[in-house]
Amino acid sequence: MMNVNRFIALSKSVQIGKQLLVYNTKHVGKEVVRLQQRRSFKTHSRNLAYAKDLFLGQLNKAEVFPYPEIGNEELEEINQLVAPVEKFFTEEVDSYKIDQEAKIPPETMEGLKELGLFGLQIPEEYGGLGLSNTMYARLAEITSLDASIAVTLAAHQAIGLKGIQIAGNEAQKQKYLPRLASGEHTAAFCLTEPGSGSDAASIQTRATLSEDGKHYLINGSKIWISNGGTADIMTVFAKTEVVVDGVKKDKISAFIVERTFGGITSGKPEDKLGIRGSNTCEVSFDNVPVPLENVIGEIGGGFKLAMNILNSGRFSMGSSCAGIIKRLIEMTSEYAATRKQFNRSLSEFGMIQEKFAFMALNAFVMESMAYLTAGIMDRPGLPDCSIEAAMVKVFSSEGGWVCVSEALQVFGGVGYTKNYPFERYIRDCRILPIFEGTNEILRMYIALTGMQYAGKIFTGKIKEMKRGNISLALSMIGKKLRTSVGGSVDLGLTGKDGVVHPSLTESAKCLEQNVSLFGLTVESLLYRYGKTIVDEQLVLKRVADVLINLYAMTAVLSRASRSISIGLRNHDHEVLLANTFCRDAFFKNNYMMTQLQKNSPENNDANIKKIAREVLEKRAYICTHPLERTY
Repeated sequence: MMNVNRFIALSKSVQIGKQLLVYNTKHVGKEVVRLQQRRSFKTHSRNLAYAKDLFLGQLNKAEVFPYPEIGNEELEEINQLVAPVEKFFTEEVDSYKIDQEAKIPPETMEGLKELGLFGLQIPEEYGGLGLSNTMYARLAEITSLDASIAVTLAAHQAIGLKGIQIAGNEAQKQKYLPRLASGEHTAAFCLTEPGSGSDAASIQTRATLSEDGKHYLINGSKIWISNGGTADIMTVFAKTEVVVDGVKKDKISAFIVERTFGGITSGKPEDKLGIRGSNTCEVSFDNVPVPLENVIGEIGGGFKLAMNILNSGRFSMGSSCAGIIKRLIEMTSEYAATRKQFNRSLSEFGMIQEKFAFMALNAFVMESMAYLTAGIMDRPGLPDCSIEAAMVKVFSSEGGWVCVSEALQVFGGVGYTKNYPFERYIRDCRILPIFEGTNEILRMYIALTGMQYAGKIFTGKIKEMKRGNISLALSMIGKKLRTSVGGSVDLGLTGKDGVVHPSLTESAKCLEQNVSLFGLTVESLLYRYGKTIVDEQLVLKRVADVLINLYAMTAVLSRASRSISIGLRNHDHEVLLANTFCRDAFFKNNYMMTQLQKNSPENNDANIKKIAREVLEKRAYICTHPLERTY
């Protein structure tokens, strides 16, 4: 019998919120509810968590099939928005100049404001466009073509003002959102400090109640603040003293801070590798008086709000990166088709073709994941999609980085010069795996959140079996036997009540087999490690990577099934992309899950840790130079 205490210990011990910059997005403002219910989506309300259920070896197909659709009215609306934005970025945005001068010209900023790009998701009653997450993702494909502008806009609305929008009271929204929506005021999100990067709970900036009880006085310093030198309105997170059960404790609170309050100093803009046109600097607060009415939500509730804000925006990195890659494909394919070497076009060589296939596959998967996630987020009920959004961010940021490098490689030495934009794309894309939560932290979050969820479920099942639930015990044993002997797995994706198109049957079976084995692998890991799983980062990295692949497989199967079923143009190409990706992901997943088995010869983690330990102890590469001798 499995050790119940170890499962219970895991469920109690994996309190990862404060450590991993994450929090379930379930406390949000009424305005977001109203906006999302106004949109018409041909999908059903979501009751369960798709990604979390995968940890149990379950595939809740009703959540992800059919692929989300938007109504005709909203489709027409987004098409009307896309055209002028594309025209502006094509004709008016000089990305080379922005990069060289490390500043977005005032006339460009004015153009962005006139297009309404500073208030995309702010409700219409506060002067914004009131776009859904799906529509926001579509415009992100275009704004991402200039990374400095994309970061400036995202820092303003995806995080800077988001706290007011989702947790502010009506008076705060009425006061601040209209001018933020128009771009008259810009916003910044002030969380990171010199001593607290990924560990956001350890911030030292403090807000102390004034003697007259009318203000909080904020003192401290924030670093790496996007829009920090230009923002008029800042969401600032600071520690405050609260009383819990009669005991005084420090908890983080969130404040709306106006630059006009005084006592705010912005440092010199950072000289960055990429996204050079965006303003990034240190912001210091010296006895900044903030009225009591400028507290967002409750005193002590700031950490949850910060994590909620960060979780809500990550999904759009998928459409942003896909937009970049599609642009790169256009630029490089023309060169590959016309550049001659050895009396042949570059496009005729296999290794060049491989690069284009890689870029197309990545763009397709990123798009599929991003719009699936956006569609789920737009459904009534405000489902928690923090794991799904994190997976989109990890996959897209890493895939985007490699695709940009491959595009440059097609151009060879020419691509390495500043005469072409590839070197700028390289520099700009390097930030993607770092900001909005490092990919290392997000992998920990993805894995541990799911493991905690599974641990609680498994604990309940084991208690049921101890109470004599024989049918449950037989069901669990039968599942293990079927998988261990290579038996067929049927999770309902194909067949009579299937949701995947017949042309994708083989790929659907690959997904089902992976999901079933993943559930058993997770159960085995929980039993083996118990609460110490939190310290097994290399294990958790593989768990996260398998889950990311499973979600990606799901997204492309759902999207391609819809495309071929309704006869979208080039749907046969989508089927080809989906089948190619799923086959590759299937074998990668099997290998990673093999590595996760106890005493697996394919697992080299012990050696990896030993190498790292010996290098770090000496703070150097410790091998003797090969030219030295002992005789």
